[in-house]
Amino acid sequence: MTLTYAPLGVEHAETLAALFDEAGVACFCRFWSFPGDDNAWQLRVATEPSTNRTELVAAVRTGVERGVVALEEGRVVGWLKLAPAADVPKMFARRLYRAEPWFRADRERVLMIGCVLVAPAARRRGVATGLVRASLDVARGLGAGALEALPRKLEPPVRDASLWNGPLSTLEAAGFRRVAGVDGYPVLRVELEP
Repeated sequence: MTLTYAPLGVEHAETLAALFDEAGVACFCRFWSFPGDDNAWQLRVATEPSTNRTELVAAVRTGVERGVVALEEGRVVGWLKLAPAADVPKMFARRLYRAEPWFRADRERVLMIGCVLVAPAARRRGVATGLVRASLDVARGLGAGALEALPRKLEPPVRDASLWNGPLSTLEAAGFRRVAGVDGYPVLRVELEP
């Protein structure tokens, strides 16, 4: 079957939420906007996944959520979240990044990859690679001057659940280069030409 890639649109709200259902991922990509601490977040994921689902659907329908979807026969089988750096300060407040001077620079036209998820049945088919490549054009269309990612550098074998910020090798193959971070937690960036 043929895969296509498209910017996230309001028409994808329910089928994107269904991807999270299918993958058994109860966060529904809400962590970066959740106002509570990590303990409160764990409680919410465990006890209120429907709240996360409802928030995701509403964010897509109102155009607040941005990203790229991989589609197969009209169904979302892959997702890559794009978020303005200014909207996800929680990313940079994490223990491994909070002292990083890189994040004190101008962040006005920087988008961050906040999540990558592929349906279990669609894994090992290049969906993440397609999402990352498509994200470059979508980010340009959103006016970004740069795209950044915070993947983990992991030794094989790697569990799919550990790749929630995208596979390091896929990002590097798309032109991302390390600009900061510690060895296992690099900060990658690609400049986007207009």
